[in-house]
Amino acid sequence: MSQVKKGAVLNYIIIFLTNIVGLFLTPFILSHLGKSEYGIYTTIGALVATISILDLGLNNTIVRFVAKYKAEKNKKQEENFLAITMVIYACISLVIIIAGVSFYGHIDTYFTKMTSNEIETAKTIFGLLIFNLAISLPGGSFTGICYGYEAFVFPKTVQIIRYILRSVVVVAILLFGGKAIALVIIDTTFNILIVCVNAYYVFVKLKVRFKLHEFSLKYLKEIFGYSLWIFVFSFVGIIQWKVGHWILGRISIPEVLTIYGLGIVLGTYYGAFSSAITSVFLPRATKMTVGNATTEELTSMMIKIGRISFIILMYILGAFSLYGYQFVSLWVGGELGADGSYEVWLIALLIMLAYTLPLIQGFGNSILEAKSKLAFKATIYLTFLLIGAALGAYLAKSYGALGMIMGSLSGWVIVQNIMNFYYNNVIGLNILRFFKELFNKTLLALIFIFIIGYLIRFIPGDGWANFMLKSVCYSVAYFFIIYNLGIIAFEKQLFKDSLNPILIKIRR
Repeated sequence: MSQVKKGAVLNYIIIFLTNIVGLFLTPFILSHLGKSEYGIYTTIGALVATISILDLGLNNTIVRFVAKYKAEKNKKQEENFLAITMVIYACISLVIIIAGVSFYGHIDTYFTKMTSNEIETAKTIFGLLIFNLAISLPGGSFTGICYGYEAFVFPKTVQIIRYILRSVVVVAILLFGGKAIALVIIDTTFNILIVCVNAYYVFVKLKVRFKLHEFSLKYLKEIFGYSLWIFVFSFVGIIQWKVGHWILGRISIPEVLTIYGLGIVLGTYYGAFSSAITSVFLPRATKMTVGNATTEELTSMMIKIGRISFIILMYILGAFSLYGYQFVSLWVGGELGADGSYEVWLIALLIMLAYTLPLIQGFGNSILEAKSKLAFKATIYLTFLLIGAALGAYLAKSYGALGMIMGSLSGWVIVQNIMNFYYNNVIGLNILRFFKELFNKTLLALIFIFIIGYLIRFIPGDGWANFMLKSVCYSVAYFFIIYNLGIIAFEKQLFKDSLNPILIKIRR
């Protein structure tokens, strides 16, 4: 098996670990930290993650240029490029430290709803995370170099080992009475170790060298010319997922931050399950966009990928809308109570509803990239997500975490409607056909499934056993109905092709 295929398999393992283990670990961490400290922990983490956009898209740029110079067998250019990126990263780390020190002195004036003890905890966590970020951003370049060399197995294996060990250590530390500061120290220690391990692999195994042969503006233009749009979309992602923490941190108590953070966690898991499936098809689809495919051919591929994603997402969305409140109550309800659990469920559900259309139209982004039309999308996203954040800030004053997410999501919804108009009238995709074929057979099947799923809710009882019984009944009903009523011949064949290797092994 090639490095690429092994890397893909390892990537799915990472997605599984991140989402499934995260679901189990989150309530454990919450119960040991408490609502207040967990809210501080997640919010300060989100603030520092915002500063991480100072990476400026360099990591992705490293992957691209290292792969380019390796293919050209131009070792001198590779060495020079990497040396320049290290100079840039040194400047970025310095800026991060200066910005961190500046904000550190104003934490008590920014978080106006925290007590003096909570402020001290926030300051300590912030200082540690700034140090962590100043090391991990340049350290991440070693992973980028590995990917540029198509050496995927080592860094992804290290990432898996790190995640498993980190989870074990976190559980142990919390059982022995550790708090949020201890968790940050654990993450900082692991990050330093990972940087050292990856650096060893790059220098010793791949025999990569950093050497500055010449420094001129043309190199900077070339580097930042490529990384600009990566940076812009990183900034868009920060506005989508992190800016709410900034706003709520200013006007809300830590318990509200906990509710908002947990809702965001569940919402992001939703997208990860879809991406794990549809990413298999995206490389093949992207090739079409540079191969002079017609707009109808591109629409057909968008429909194929969109339908598969839609079927997966509707399974999760249907289950969460019907049984999600019971799940959240069992998951973190002991710490948050009924009202808090309901708010977490509602925030996550709203995110899932707003996130569904962008996820099923993910192929549209590949088309824009190939046609060099990303500028429009970036401008629209930045504009309306900022407007949505401003509206969220206004609503948050009266409705807390729920108001924040409602305002933010209004920007998402507007953007996606504009993008569909753009796809149809500028790019030339047949969006009407996309929706018509997306709902072909699936819509009727989903109506039947939802009715049955609603009746399953009346199975008497409570607790995890009752939730699992409902989930199993729903899952059986969903896949039986969707297979027999909701999917077309191509999707049935895809399912059979995926299942055949497993069946052959069982027969043997």
